[in-house]
Amino acid sequence: MAFAILFVTWGHPIRAASYLPLELSPDAVSAPLDLIVFDESRQRVLPVRIHLPSGHAPAPVVLFSHGLGGSREGSSYLGRHWAGRGYVVVFLQHPGSDEAVWRDIPPAQRINAMQKAGNLRNFMLRVKDVPAVLDQLASWHREPGHPLYGQLDLAQVGMAGHSFGAITAQAVSGQQPRWGPSVQDPRIKAAVLLSPSIPRRGQASEAFGQVNLPWLLLTGTLDIARLMEETLGGADLASRLGVYPALPAGGKYELVLHEAQHSAFTDRALPGELGKRNPNHHRAILAVSTAFWDAWLRADASARAWLDGDEVRRVLAPADRWQRK
Repeated sequence: MAFAILFVTWGHPIRAASYLPLELSPDAVSAPLDLIVFDESRQRVLPVRIHLPSGHAPAPVVLFSHGLGGSREGSSYLGRHWAGRGYVVVFLQHPGSDEAVWRDIPPAQRINAMQKAGNLRNFMLRVKDVPAVLDQLASWHREPGHPLYGQLDLAQVGMAGHSFGAITAQAVSGQQPRWGPSVQDPRIKAAVLLSPSIPRRGQASEAFGQVNLPWLLLTGTLDIARLMEETLGGADLASRLGVYPALPAGGKYELVLHEAQHSAFTDRALPGELGKRNPNHHRAILAVSTAFWDAWLRADASARAWLDGDEVRRVLAPADRWQRK
């Protein structure tokens, strides 16, 4: 029996759309899998949390790098939804800039500890964590009896991150450093950057002018991270908005959510933030990021048309800004 799907979002009806990035199958969500990656070359232990889609066919892989002071458990709403859409989602935890930085420290000392952790050494550890995890995923994929055996399509890998995690993702997906060689991992095919930022030194055009991968940038008009003020990336809105203009055309998108604070891209509000969270922010983030992965990791023409056409506006508020090039 044929039927029409009807949603109402910000006063706009959506009728029988051919592409629905928010739609999930009833059995799409399962318990995450917690594993440990041991990078023998650095003697470094990397906890990971993996959200698996239903089914057993090899699926595209998305890595996620948490923000300063976060963990593999954060931003789980993204993992659940992307897995429900058929992706293996791997949340990395970066020792040295994870929750251990602040958890056992008196509250009055936490801000200072967090700021110290956002340094160049921890950044370099983070960018080396990404290929280490990808190498281990490839090994698990080939290991009979492992929960990930035969489950991964490592020819289609996406990289995502929030805040310090966005800086990490920028580096491994095409940003050019002012120092040393590039740390871009050629296995990464596209990137979603939540609260991105320009480098504190140098020109944005030099850092981003050669990015040839598809990038989706998401920020908000109140997206300020005060704990990042003394770290590698900027904390103000000008830094967030400085990335997109510096990127070359071709598969580049930016969503600026009206009145979205830094925590809009996470599971819960952060200390010092005021006001209520807008529930449509997560809805918009999930819709555009899912369409982006579908378009660039699955070559889904309907997802690409949704991103490039007018339908994307139906999941956004009137004051949200969406642009592409």
